[in-house]
Amino acid sequence: MILSCQNICKSFGEHVILENACFHIEDREKAALIGNNGAGKTTLLKIIMHEIPADSGTVVLAKDKKIGYLAQYQDIHGHHTIYEELLSTKQHVIDMESRLRSLESQMKSASGETLDSLMNTYTRLNHEFEIENGYAYESEIMGVVHGLGFTREDIDRQIETLSGGQKTRVALGKLLLSKPDILLLDEPTNHLDMESISWLETYLMNYPGAVFIVSHDRYFLDKVVTKVVEIEAGQMRMYLGNYSAYALKKASLRDAQYKAYLNQQREIKHQEAVITKLKSFNREKSIKRAESREKMLNKIQRIEKPLEIQNQMRISLEPRYISGNDVLTVEGLSKSFPQQMLFSDISFDIKRGERVALIGNNGTGKTTILKILNGIIDADEGKFSLGSKVKIGYYDQEHHVLHMEKTIFQEISDTYPTLTETQIRNMLAAFLFTGDDVFKEISSLSGGERGRVSLAKLMLSEANFLILDEPTNHLDIASKEILEEALNSYTGTVLYVSHDRYFINQTATRILDLTNHTLVNYIGDYDYYLEKKEELTDKYAPSTEKEASSEKSSSDNKLSWQQKKEEQARQRKRENDLKKVENRIEELENRDREIDETLVLPDICTNVAECTRLSREKEAIGEELEKLYEKWEELA
Repeated sequence: MILSCQNICKSFGEHVILENACFHIEDREKAALIGNNGAGKTTLLKIIMHEIPADSGTVVLAKDKKIGYLAQYQDIHGHHTIYEELLSTKQHVIDMESRLRSLESQMKSASGETLDSLMNTYTRLNHEFEIENGYAYESEIMGVVHGLGFTREDIDRQIETLSGGQKTRVALGKLLLSKPDILLLDEPTNHLDMESISWLETYLMNYPGAVFIVSHDRYFLDKVVTKVVEIEAGQMRMYLGNYSAYALKKASLRDAQYKAYLNQQREIKHQEAVITKLKSFNREKSIKRAESREKMLNKIQRIEKPLEIQNQMRISLEPRYISGNDVLTVEGLSKSFPQQMLFSDISFDIKRGERVALIGNNGTGKTTILKILNGIIDADEGKFSLGSKVKIGYYDQEHHVLHMEKTIFQEISDTYPTLTETQIRNMLAAFLFTGDDVFKEISSLSGGERGRVSLAKLMLSEANFLILDEPTNHLDIASKEILEEALNSYTGTVLYVSHDRYFINQTATRILDLTNHTLVNYIGDYDYYLEKKEELTDKYAPSTEKEASSEKSSSDNKLSWQQKKEEQARQRKRENDLKKVENRIEELENRDREIDETLVLPDICTNVAECTRLSREKEAIGEELEKLYEKWEELA
């Protein structure tokens, strides 16, 4: 066991956050911490990190174990570049390497006992250097850089020029590279695109230490965790398995508890009725029997009513008018910004009743497409048209549709002046705004609260074509599930941008992938997209401009005989180059193992000159291998 929390209690005023919370994390275990917004997840992580004190209880970290913590919001300062900031996590390895070079220099002029001592130190330090992946730490850093969505050009950017989301990604990279024995991650998938989230999944699944994750990304949790720790109304409970296993067990337990509660309530009402009847006889014998039954009733251990999902939104979306069958037609749309081409000549259409997910990496232009369709910005080329009786309802992830100076109540009443105060309050109560909350200014709300106001406006609009930009951002899991149900029962049409793969799987009937400046269409959910991604991307959105232009230049989408011959020649050359690289890698790896075996031989490890020569050869091999690995990736 690497981490244990026993009887943790925490309250803020009269509001109980945690009550006798207990759980433990085993070494190398991957666990999730889940609960509705405000349940106390981040509070618990801060208690574990001693950033805030618990009212009572103990947190125990195993002896000599390091813990690493990624908070939701990071504010890294300094004039370092991204690469320099990440490189700082390997300072001990750099110092070790410098010490090895120094020892090599000293051994050249040493002899006798001094040489023996230096050799012993060198051997021990070199072994430690290898364990710390010293010969490949730069490659390891670049792997994390690319995995988290930074490009080679990005690594020279100064930290102070980065956005909040980019700083959080840098902080996550530093944490992963420092390799603590247990990682505490608070919403690590925020600010990551789908490819980066997929990379992080694989990284964490293979991470040699323990991981404790707070996340609302159910697809991510399904892939990574084997245990779920839930906080609900201050109470904590552990479930073995991933998120899907937890959801099934949770529903089963809630159902059983509700049935037991109803049975007990029926029995209590029956006993109360009998007691009342006995007392009405007004005889000594009947009164004694009534008192006896009352004592028995008071001794019953009451089953608490399962928590109603009172703290969850209640969403019902329904269009007032039915649109025509053709909802949206887009033809030849293109958009560029200075020094950045987003997409070119894209065309697609959407029919009534479809729920279309628009996906792609960060910066590809997904939100830009939605803004063009809503008339917020203009396209460079192309056009689009809406079908008969189509009325758009737009959900903007930046909430530009909200007026920061207005209160929540004013925002709704000004947009829908025919609604009464009671109607507005009832609507806002469905989105968890009650009492004086409705008089809060929009500017003072959190991202999640602004999202709920935007959803309330959307619900009132009675639109038949919903365009949603990241609708699940800042929503907890329970609220996401309610939004999923609302969209699935919605009889209108939906086009949305989302990075939430579970949400896409639950709601999308079609996926449009914005990749390599064009759109690829997938008629299915996210699992279908994963299955067909490589095949359809190669066919309809080739990654190299040369391949793309050669396909477009042919009117019948077929290469000419000469082009085919050239392509076959290029393919043969690439295969030959790949074979040569693989042979050279095998040759160098074999030589590297030979050097390791030679260095431990008695007659070699005491020979300073030979040790130095072999060490330098090993270092040169390591450098050449790094280049060859990159070349292999490029060719393969």
